[in-house]
Amino acid sequence: MPKLVMIRHGQSAWNLENRFTGWVDVDLSDQGVAEAERAAELVQAAGIEFDRAYTSVLTRAIRTCELTLRLSGQIWVPVIKDWRLNERHYGGLTGLNKAETAEKHGEAQVMIWRRSYDIPPPPLAAGGEYDFHADRRYAGVAIPDTESLKTTLERTLPYWEAEIAPKLKAGQTLLVAAHGNSLRAIAKHLFSVPDDKIVGVEIPTGNPLLIELDGALKPTAARYLDEARATKLPPI
Repeated sequence: MPKLVMIRHGQSAWNLENRFTGWVDVDLSDQGVAEAERAAELVQAAGIEFDRAYTSVLTRAIRTCELTLRLSGQIWVPVIKDWRLNERHYGGLTGLNKAETAEKHGEAQVMIWRRSYDIPPPPLAAGGEYDFHADRRYAGVAIPDTESLKTTLERTLPYWEAEIAPKLKAGQTLLVAAHGNSLRAIAKHLFSVPDDKIVGVEIPTGNPLLIELDGALKPTAARYLDEARATKLPPI
């Protein structure tokens, strides 16, 4: 039966600085590298053998994917990178310190922007430091100026259905190394999480989530490989 392992990238340099990152391409911190190395150990200890891996076009996810594969002895596994697995676009919050933003706008408003399903942050102004239109990774892409989890799901789900789901239905074991919100979007779809409940779903960094699926890609079992760092999973 198909198996899916989802890994949220390890701590990034901007996670460490408590900044809204989104599509900004920052690297892993030292702790983030250690988390990816630990993920590889857990994958190897569980005896998981991947047929294919998917990641975003952002360095922190790519490095997490590469470290997981290399250190679990599977560096040869094909890796597909796609922008639709990127973190959500944080719009006008991009680059801002989270604590300072909460002081300015209030914690309640910032929490709505961060965790609600369908309320995006203010849009990113064009032509600024974090305008991605000149980035070659996104040539031909209709780049958003902000995203909610809902719109993140709307651009992730077609890629899931066209590229990832068929491989799972063929019985493959896949790794998806991505970001908190792109993985939350996939989890919402797989576990049929209601809109008002997805706010409570949090995926910890660097902790592989192993999901066993039936032929219709409905989860039959799910567990984090590091139980000490596990968060509550949606019911199956």
